[in-house]
Amino acid sequence: MGFEVGMISVVIPTYNRLAILRKCLLALEQQQWQGEYEVVLVDDGSTDGTLEWLAEHRDLFPHLRWLAHNHQGPALARNLGVADAKGDTIVFIDSDLVVTPAFLGAHVQALRAAEVRLGHSRVFTYGRVVNTSNFAEPTAEPFKVTDYSRAYFATGNVAIGRTWLEQAGLFDPQFHLYGWEDLELGVRLKSLGLKLVPCPQAVGYHWHPPFDLEQLPALIDRELQRGRMGAVFYRKHPTWEVRMIVQMTWMHRLLWGLLSLGGLVNERTMAPFLGWLIDRGRPQLALEFARVFLNCYSVRGVYGAYRELMRAEEGGI
Repeated sequence: MGFEVGMISVVIPTYNRLAILRKCLLALEQQQWQGEYEVVLVDDGSTDGTLEWLAEHRDLFPHLRWLAHNHQGPALARNLGVADAKGDTIVFIDSDLVVTPAFLGAHVQALRAAEVRLGHSRVFTYGRVVNTSNFAEPTAEPFKVTDYSRAYFATGNVAIGRTWLEQAGLFDPQFHLYGWEDLELGVRLKSLGLKLVPCPQAVGYHWHPPFDLEQLPALIDRELQRGRMGAVFYRKHPTWEVRMIVQMTWMHRLLWGLLSLGGLVNERTMAPFLGWLIDRGRPQLALEFARVFLNCYSVRGVYGAYRELMRAEEGGI
């Protein structure tokens, strides 16, 4: 029996991303897919006028419905979106992703072909994500080696049957900060025997502003959050694979310790060099150098948060 497609629900959490969200939603209204689909947007407590703008421009988005709740993170936001969705097939993207007109059709075709080939429906499709800082024309960016991802289940661009999400238990709201909520759900999906099917024809362009020095405090905070959520991830799934994913190993401590020269390479000492690269039109290269000390923050964060979790458990908190 072939893969049956009824309503497709595109679920998108958003938080203070109005500028790129406009492009995201407009692209979803230009789909070549002729079947039924809806876009379920969950506003996670935005303060940038997102809800007001949506209300003023609702006529532009006939496929769109939206929900709003207080800021509690993308895991809970996606769960609310799935609960409200009408479709049997759920497509997850982020609100800073701009897709091509063939996007939904490519996911559907890949799901159908995979089920026929494998003889079962334990599959999900993972589309291509191209990182870009070109706001005016994000879809003009070519695919780069640095865009390649080996993640098993990443919600930046994925399509999956609703039944598998429900069987796995949806996203864990414990992941209320940045990072790992999708990969953690992926661990549970893998235990159900789901197979990842690459779908490079379903292309999404992930926009982020060009790197500058003013972003460093927010980027450092994001890495510390990633570390805290990494500790939660490992506590739920204490395996070597998860330790590797969240960088909670002696190898990562040694690697980033050596590359950062024991902490001498940091946001303060690197600022002049990073600024020099940015001034010469190389913001992406500057960000790659900054990842040395950013990864140090993530590794320190995951070890510190894990120690806190263990002390809390031992103290019965």
